[in-house]
Amino acid sequence: MDPIAKELIVGESGDERRIAALVRDASGAHSDLPGIVWLGGYRSDMSGSKAEALCRHAGEQGRASLRFDYSGHGASGGDFRDGTISRWLEESLAVFTQFSSGPQILIGSSMGAWIALRLVQELRKQNAGGRVAGLVLVAPAPDFTHELMEPDLTEAQRQALAQDGFYEEPTPYGPDPNVFTRALFEDGRKNRVLDGLIETDAPVHIIQGMADPDVPWQHALKLMEHLPSENVTLTLIRDGDHRLSRDEDIARILAAVDSIPAKP
Repeated sequence: MDPIAKELIVGESGDERRIAALVRDASGAHSDLPGIVWLGGYRSDMSGSKAEALCRHAGEQGRASLRFDYSGHGASGGDFRDGTISRWLEESLAVFTQFSSGPQILIGSSMGAWIALRLVQELRKQNAGGRVAGLVLVAPAPDFTHELMEPDLTEAQRQALAQDGFYEEPTPYGPDPNVFTRALFEDGRKNRVLDGLIETDAPVHIIQGMADPDVPWQHALKLMEHLPSENVTLTLIRDGDHRLSRDEDIARILAAVDSIPAKP
C-alpha cells in the first residue's frame, strides 16, 4: 500500500501554515510493531533517500509510517525565514497527533533529532510520553544554534544578525545558501535540551559519523551525558559524513529501528 498524501493547517489566524505529509497505516501480520515518524533536518525534506528507505522498509514490515515537511520546506507552505525550533516543533506535534496513533519510533536526522527530543518533552507534558516507543537519532544536532554555531560566528555574521536579522553562508548540500536568522538563534535558546536530564522512558539509538563536518562526533557524546544511562546506544562510524545516506549507513539506521521492541 502506497502512502497517502495529506495536509494539515497549523497555526492561528494570520499565522497558518499548510503542512504536507505522507501517511501509511499499519497492515498485515506485524501491524503491532511501532510505527515510524521521520523528522528531517534543516532545509531537508521528506523525499530524501533516508526518509524514502525508512518508509519503504516500514511498508515491507506492515508498520505505520509518517513523514512530513516543516513549513518552508519541501511540499509544505510558509516562508523558510520565518522558521524557528518552536514553530517547527508546533507543526511536528500537530502532525504527530493528527496522523499517527499508538506507539511510534521517532527518527530524527540532524536538527530533526533536536525536534524529536523536544517532541518527547512536550508529549510527556501531555501525559502522552508512552506513545514514544523509541528514538533513532542520526547525526543529532540538539541545541546546534547555541552549542555549535554561536561560538564560531564571525564578527561580520554577528553584525548581520544584529542589523539585518539574518546572514547567509554557502552550503555543499545545494545551490542556494543557508539562511540563519536572529529569530532562530533567540528561539533556540528557549528550546535547549542539553541543560539537564532528558527523560525519554524509551530506548535511544544514536548513529554518528566521525567524519561529519557539520556536527562533531563529540557532540553525540555530550548528548549521551544528558540521557539516562540505560537503553542508550551510540554507534560511531569512522568514515561517516553528516548525511549518512550510503547504503551501509541506511542499513544501520534500519537495524536500529528493528531493534526497538513493541511496547507491551
